[in-house]
Amino acid sequence: MTVSVLTEILLDMTRINRENLKVRILRLADLKSTGSPDDLAFRLGISKRSVKRIVGEIRDDGLKIRYCHLRKSYVTEKEYN
Repeated sequence: MTVSVLTEILLDMTRINRENLKVRILRLADLKSTGSPDDLAFRLGISKRSVKRIVGEIRDDGLKIRYCHLRKSYVTEKEYN
């Protein structure tokens, strides 16, 4: 395999991992059980900044998600309408 093929494979794996993280965050938000951004970062094995970046991407994708200080969890639109 060439370097460009390996690079492309790694980029695809990164995209897949990021999409999997989005799905996990959305599922937890639907259940109102993400915990704080720090808790979620620890649970997912990523940084707090990465959590916030991924939540931003979820919003960019057109989905409604926000952090609820009362529940201490991210929640989806259907949870706060």
